[in-house]
Amino acid sequence: MRASLIQIAVDDAESVVSRRRRVAGLVREQSDSDLVVLPELWPVGAFAYEQFETEAEPLDGPTYDALSKAARDAGVWLHAGSIVERAGDGRLYNTALVISPAGELAATYRKIHRFGFDEGEAVLMSAGDSLTTVELPEQTLGLATCYDLRFPELFRGLIDSGATTLVVSAGWPERRRAHWTLLSRARAVEEQAYVLACGTAGTHAGVQQAGHSLVVDPWGEVVAEAGPGEQVLTVDLDPRKVAETREQFPALKDRMLGIRPARG
Repeated sequence: MRASLIQIAVDDAESVVSRRRRVAGLVREQSDSDLVVLPELWPVGAFAYEQFETEAEPLDGPTYDALSKAARDAGVWLHAGSIVERAGDGRLYNTALVISPAGELAATYRKIHRFGFDEGEAVLMSAGDSLTTVELPEQTLGLATCYDLRFPELFRGLIDSGATTLVVSAGWPERRRAHWTLLSRARAVEEQAYVLACGTAGTHAGVQQAGHSLVVDPWGEVVAEAGPGEQVLTVDLDPRKVAETREQFPALKDRMLGIRPARG
C-alpha cells in the first residue's frame, strides 16, 4: 500500500478558502497513492482559537465538499485531517474525516483528548467519546489526533479493535518536536503497528509548527521523515509486516493488564 502524507504549510496570511482550494489540488496530484493523509485543523490552524467559532462547519460543509471531489478524482482513500465541526446542537468538535475513493464519507473521529490545560481547544471544543477504525483493502486504520499521541491507552484500544496502521493527524508545535518523534516511535513499538504521523508546517497564530511528519514501521524504525517545510512524504507499506512482527516478537500475547474479557 502506498501512502502519501501531505505536510501542509499553514500561513496566517492565506485565507481558508484559498488553502482549501490549494490542498484539494495537492490531493489530486497523489493519484499514484492508495492512501493520502492530511494534518489536524489545516483549514484554520490548530492554534487559531479565535477563528474556531467563525470557521466551524458541518460534516458535509465546504471542506468535505472540496476534498470528496479531490479524493474521487485521484481515486484514493483520504484521511482529510480534521475540521472544526459544528454539531447539530451547536457544540464544536475537532473532527477527522475519512473519505473513500468514491468520494463518500467513510468514517469520522471526534478528538478525545483536547489540548490546552483548561484553555484554548480544551474549553472551546467538546470531547469525542469513541474510538474509530476504518477498513481498507489491505490495512485497518486506527485514528488519533495530535494530543491523543500522549495517551497510550487510546492506541491499545485501537489495536484491540483490529487496527494495523495508526494514523495521527496533528498540528504539533516546534518547541516539542522531540516528543513528536519519540511518542510516534513508542506507539509503533507498543502496538507493533505502522504509525503514519502527519503534521503541519508554517505558523498557527504565532505558534511555529514542527513539521517532520514521519512514517514508523512496527519495529519502531523511522522509514521516512519530512523536513520542516511543506512537503509530500510518500512511502510504500508492506501490509504483511504487522502480522510478521507480531508473530516474530509476540509481546502483545503476554499482556496481563487491561485485557478485554473473553466472549463466551
